[in-house]
This record gives sequence, structure tokens and C-alpha cells, in this order.
Amino acid sequence: MELYDLIIIGGGPAGVTAGIYAARKKLKTLLVTEDFIGQVGKTGQIDNYLGLPGISGIELMEKFKEHIKKFEIEIQEAEKVVRVKKEKEFFLIKTGSKKNFLTKSVIIATGRDPRPLEVPGEKEFIGQGVSYCSICDAPFFQDKAVAVIGGGNSGFEAALDLLKYAKRIFIFERSDKIIADEILQEEAKKEKKIEIHLNKEVKKIEGRGKVQSLLYHDLKTKKTFQVPIDGVFVQIGTIPATAFVKGLVEFNEADEIKVDFKTCQTSCPGIFAAGDVNDGKWKQIIIAAGEGARAALAVYKYLQNMN
Repeated sequence: MELYDLIIIGGGPAGVTAGIYAARKKLKTLLVTEDFIGQVGKTGQIDNYLGLPGISGIELMEKFKEHIKKFEIEIQEAEKVVRVKKEKEFFLIKTGSKKNFLTKSVIIATGRDPRPLEVPGEKEFIGQGVSYCSICDAPFFQDKAVAVIGGGNSGFEAALDLLKYAKRIFIFERSDKIIADEILQEEAKKEKKIEIHLNKEVKKIEGRGKVQSLLYHDLKTKKTFQVPIDGVFVQIGTIPATAFVKGLVEFNEADEIKVDFKTCQTSCPGIFAAGDVNDGKWKQIIIAAGEGARAALAVYKYLQNMN
């Protein structure tokens, strides 16, 4: 089996940046990723990435992908890593398609997955009215009534993405206040199509073959209501994509990988974690990219000491 200096898991800002820095250091590197879309590619507009104001998430990730492909780095796309195992001084990377790769070091840059509602009907109607990506699925809801679950930035961004298509948009937030940025709140409140409902807890998604209604509980009146709906966009946060490395590294209470932020080194020598997957406080594209660079440079130093 071919031995790599470094395998990077993940094709988001942290993983791509790590790949570019590793290639510049002439490390024998493999990047394994399901896609080059991730969370960033599902964002409508990005205004805080230097030099590219107003760029869409998918356009930014296309630029990242084009950039990394200019370097000498092997890429395995459409591959999901399901397990990382320690093999003496090396690491064995296993994918869902039964491919195995051997490496001296690993950078985990898998980011985060959408947090599910975990209510009856959610799993049943995924792809039949339940969605976690407004950018991907908004066009399927032309002239439909939709509910966005979550009153944070992602919820309000989803509602604004849906404006071009849906005829009516309900934002349901469980708490008694909106937590989205003021600028997003202002934009949403200007739109007659958008209705914001606080203190509402979703209890069930209903339908026959596709989503037809939503059952929710009013936490103030203690009453339960049913609203006709054609689509449900779940935007209640994310969880770290870390299942494949359980048992090898230490995690915090939020299931994020603990790292030394000077190097992005985990508790397991040779494994590094960069971007939203680690226990850093702020989850931002520019921070993830910076950590990808830091992790790659730390890997280079680690490999020098290893030899």
C-alpha cells in the first residue's frame, strides 16, 4: 500500500488551504472529500471573506477547488472517510467505498453536519419536502408555503434565499428572541412574505408521500397548532463531523475535537484538526482557512522530527 506523508480529510476552507500549504512544502499529500461544497457552498452570499465581497458560497468554493488543482496534490473526491485507525507509527484511512490509504499524518477538516430536529416525520420526508439547504432546494418550492426552523443567522439566510421562490415563509424559533444578526433581521422584516414566530416548538412533520403540514406547540399558550406547509427547512445549527475518529482523539462536551491552537495538534500525535471540527470558539471561513495553513505547517514540522 502506498504511504503518504499526509492525508487531509475534508474539502472545505480548512482542508483546501492545508492542501495548498502541504503541496508547497512538497509533502506527498492526498485530500479525501465527499465534495468541495460543504457548509460554505450552501451559503447564499458571503460578505466577510477578504477581497471577494458579495460572492456566493458556491462560487467561493469553486475558486478554492480551482486553486488547489493548480498544485501537485492527489484528490479523491466523492469519498467519505468512515474510520481512521492507528497502525503502529502510521494511520490507516478507510472510506465508505472500501478504499484504504496509509499515511504518516492526518489533518481532519470535515467541518460540521446539519443538526436534525429529531421529530416524527423528519427522516421520512427528507427529499420530499424536508431540506437542510435552502441554496440547493429553494427552486423546488416555487409558489409554495414553507417553514424555516431556527431564528439564527442560518435560519434568516434561508428565509431570504427562499424569497425568490416561495409565496409564504414562516420562521419558527423555539426561544423568545431572535438571535440572527441585526442586518438579517432588518432585511427579513421588510419582506411581507416572511412571518416570524417566537416561542414555537415543532412537534411533528406530516404528510402523505410529501410534506403537507407542520404540527407545532406554542410555548406561551401551551396550545398545539397545525399549519399547512409544503416544505420544511431545518436550520437549527450544526454538529461536528467526527464519528470516524472516535476513540483516537479527545473531544469536548460538544463533540468537537480538542486541539492545541498553536499547532492544531490533537491528543494523538500525528493527527491534527483544523476549522469548524475543532473546539475553537468562532466558526468562520477565514479562521478555518488560517487553521488549515497552521495545521499543514505543523505537520511539516512533525514529519521533520519523525524522520
